[in-house]
Formats: sequence, C-alpha cells, structure tokens
Amino acid sequence: MVSRTTDDYESMALAGCAAICEPAFWAGFDRKSADGFYDYFCQLTRHEPKRAAKYGIPHYSWLCINPKEAEDIGLAREVMALIPEFLQAPNVLGIGEIGLNKNTRNELQILEAHIDLAVQHKQLILVHTPHLEDKRKGTRLILDILKAHGKVNPERVIIDHVEEHTFREVVEQGFWAGITLYPESKASPQRAVDMLESISAQRVWLNSACDWGHSDPLAVPKAALEMRRRGHSVEVVDRLIYQNPLQFLSQCAKFKDPGVIA
Repeated sequence: MVSRTTDDYESMALAGCAAICEPAFWAGFDRKSADGFYDYFCQLTRHEPKRAAKYGIPHYSWLCINPKEAEDIGLAREVMALIPEFLQAPNVLGIGEIGLNKNTRNELQILEAHIDLAVQHKQLILVHTPHLEDKRKGTRLILDILKAHGKVNPERVIIDHVEEHTFREVVEQGFWAGITLYPESKASPQRAVDMLESISAQRVWLNSACDWGHSDPLAVPKAALEMRRRGHSVEVVDRLIYQNPLQFLSQCAKFKDPGVIA
C-alpha cells in the first residue's frame, strides 16, 4: 500500500476489507543502501498503519529484503541486521516476502538466512516464488530448503504466487498456498477460482496486489463475486477469503480477529 493513494484505502473499506497484510517487496527499482530499507521499514511499521486507520482498516506488515534485491549479498546482510529492531512493532506478522527470483546461489543463501532469522525469532514466513519458466524449479528449491531446515513448521509458512503447476505440490507437503490476483499476470479471479475448484481449498488463501505496477486492490472481492456467480455458497466464500487467512494469521499473537470488537 505504500505505492497506493488513500483512494484505494477508501475503496477497500467500502468493499468490506477487514484487514491489510503488506509484505516488504521490490519498489520497482533496486535500492542502493541499507538506510533506504530502514526508512522503508519505518514506513511499513509506523506510517502505513496510521493511513489505513483513517479508513477503519487494521494494517499489518512483513519484513525482509526481497529476492530481487537479495542478489547483492553484502546489502542483503546489512538490511537483515536491521530487521530484529522492527520485529517488536505491533503490526509486524513475520518475515516476508522472502524467496527466489532467478534461483541463483546468492538468492538461495539469503533465503536460508531469512529462514534462520524467522526461526530464531519465532516468526511466520511468507514466501515469494519466481515467475514464468523459473516457477516450478524455484518452488521445488524453496520447498526443499524449508523441509531440510529441520525447525520450520509448514503450517506457519505460506508459499505465495502458486499457479496450476505448483499449487498441488505446495498444499500436499503441508504448507499454505497463496494465490495472487493480478489483472495481467499471475492469476485472474476467474483463473483462481478454476484452481480452487480442482483441489481442496484448505490451507489456501487469495491475495490481491497493491503495488507500483498494474494491480487491483479489489481483486479479492471480485474473486468472491466470481465464486458466487458459479454457485458457491456464502459459507464457502467466507471460508476462503476470511476464515482461512484468519486461521493462518492468528498463529501470530499480534494479529487480532477484525470481526471481534475489543
């Protein structure tokens, strides 16, 4: 949401958005110093929650150096050294979105370091999988690394950007699967519902992208509408777009059920 205007917050509130979970991600350009990431983490943990609160939406975040910028190992380690300071922020859910971009050795090294950091601090993990032709290979590398670690609980890890050829493998190995909705890439609402109809929707959630590119903050409610058009019940839709994320995120004590009035 750091790339979006307040109009998007208003639209999401009007559409019934109950909470926002924003991962640390690529800004559309490579940042050159750890100082830039420090300011970015301040933005995610201090400024964005205030913007969202003006529209009645709780804002949560994840912290990391994203896979695209992790190729620079020196910078990546500088940035990772900053993260523990921010993990105590009341809106931080865990480490993410970590993962792979081009499946390089440097990316793998920083992925393993992020996993160690998450385990050390008992954090949830959000994982980015590569795009296009690198996705299946990258997804399998990620799954192998997570399973080989020995101290990672798959139920506390969500593997994001799954597609038809990676969806089943992620879920069958005990991890959560995230389907990312984009107007032009990853998955459209229609394509996402096709996937959901081919496999059990347990340990699956939908997420919309709200980044600097062509993306749609209302993609999740549009997917819910597509499900209703196909005859899925209100209960099934609610399980997918509300109860499933609630189940996963409630493993972090900081996350509060938006439906419960304090």
